[in-house]
Amino acid sequence: MARPDLNLLFTLDVLLAEGSVARAARRLQLSPSAMSRALARLREETGDPLLVRAGRGLVPSPRALELRERVSQLVHEAQAVLRPADTLDLARLERTFTLRTREGFVENFGARLLARVGEDAPGVRLRFVSKLDKDNTPLRDGSVDLETGVVGTATAPEVRTRPLFRDRWVGVVRPDHPLSEGDITPARYAAARHICVSRQGNGTGPVDDALLPLGLTREIATTVGSFSQALALTRDCDLVATVPERHTGDLCAGLHCFALPLSMPPITVSLLWHPRLDGDPAHRWLRGCVLDVCAEEFQDLPTPDASGVI
Repeated sequence: MARPDLNLLFTLDVLLAEGSVARAARRLQLSPSAMSRALARLREETGDPLLVRAGRGLVPSPRALELRERVSQLVHEAQAVLRPADTLDLARLERTFTLRTREGFVENFGARLLARVGEDAPGVRLRFVSKLDKDNTPLRDGSVDLETGVVGTATAPEVRTRPLFRDRWVGVVRPDHPLSEGDITPARYAAARHICVSRQGNGTGPVDDALLPLGLTREIATTVGSFSQALALTRDCDLVATVPERHTGDLCAGLHCFALPLSMPPITVSLLWHPRLDGDPAHRWLRGCVLDVCAEEFQDLPTPDASGVI
């Protein structure tokens, strides 16, 4: 079955509204002969004369009268679909957004983000869920609106990303730990007992990769699945946790942090979303809120010197 020419709907809408081939032609900027041909096609498609000669003018057929409101509504809806979205009214917006983040994001940025969102759009609610893996399926299926994380090979190729901030790894110990005083050398750092953070439980990480060229290895006393677990252990054990500085800032309150004596590249934490939401005005506004809140305290990280010390 051949597809109908949907452009004829727009022509029919104007013809039925004007009740005149000449006026419809002027409105659509067509010649009278082109409009007559269009009317002939419409008659053929619908199997109805649509406009019937009555004296010197045309009158609609019963079928045309039946179609007039339906066609007008269809054309209106089609035009609405193809128009840019209406201006967003934040004061009246009511919507719940789901954000998927790792531990530390809510603790460090959640309060400021809620305040910013509440100021602009009091009817908007934010729902934070834990990010337990790098699978982007929740973005694809729409169960998550936004997510934060480090973009890598596991990131789905269609996912949109924007950098939020740069971070660096730091060592964290309790205040009376030996590493809370004196110079921290690579050998002294490696000789301490460490907590490895690994969601997969691998037992190694980027710190071990950085120690390897120096001929050093660290003793991993335990492996945990999150930064918050690692920091909780450092409060009561003589263990070293290595965590992202900004992402876990508030979680480190009361602990001693020190720059690593290793050459490790900074971490770029990004905002991720599915491309189908690119044009959603409310989603675009929320992305801007997250970017602004994370940029409030943005500072470029120090550059390692020749020895690799930050």
